[in-house]
Amino acid sequence: MKKSIIISVVMALICVIPTKAQVMKAADLEKYAKQRYGEKWLDAAATIGRTLTFDKNESLTYQEIVQAPGKTMQQLYITLNYWATATFKDRQAITLNDKEAGCIIISSCISNIAEHMGTINKYSVSITPIIRIDIKDQKVRVTYTIQNYDILADTSGGWLSLNADERTAGDAKRKKDDKTNAHLYDEQWEIAHHYPFVEKDAQKRTCAKALVMTHAYSNAVLDKIEEAIKNGVVGNEDDNW
Repeated sequence: MKKSIIISVVMALICVIPTKAQVMKAADLEKYAKQRYGEKWLDAAATIGRTLTFDKNESLTYQEIVQAPGKTMQQLYITLNYWATATFKDRQAITLNDKEAGCIIISSCISNIAEHMGTINKYSVSITPIIRIDIKDQKVRVTYTIQNYDILADTSGGWLSLNADERTAGDAKRKKDDKTNAHLYDEQWEIAHHYPFVEKDAQKRTCAKALVMTHAYSNAVLDKIEEAIKNGVVGNEDDNW
């Protein structure tokens, strides 16, 4: 099914996608991204970037409408509630679950979608996508929004670090007020203000992979939801039992 890419609303895996959000394993996601977009992150990001635009709020949103002939709103709601619960293990991830309105909203952090070691700093990139699923009889609309990149920067982790023996890998689970390591700190990078949307970017290589992996993850989510709508979550959810 053709996916429409709409850019609207708000601006928002090197090692591991945590088990609380197992849409796709990190190694599989990177393989998926390379197969679709190539192995050169800068070129892939530039190609993807040319297909995207931003609204007045500088937000990036992907949207797809999936047709489900013969399936009622109640049937689709049960299937998609099952999918969301089985996929996102974090109990706080499902922020809205309204059967009457036919709406499910999910927000879950995906840690370490990209990592890059620069000359001075080491960067670990995470994202917190918002997935909204609106359900009607015989069709479902999925809206997937990325607000920004969440950055964990390690000032002792670059290639030219004077304290090479003290390099600390970025730990995306660290709390923002954790002062135990003075070299670690948090930032948020607005997607529209970084490569490939801004050519001269000091974090060009980090943001190139971050965009490609973010884009691949959004497509993986849309594919998984479409698969659940058409064929069920485990394939045996019919009434013949």
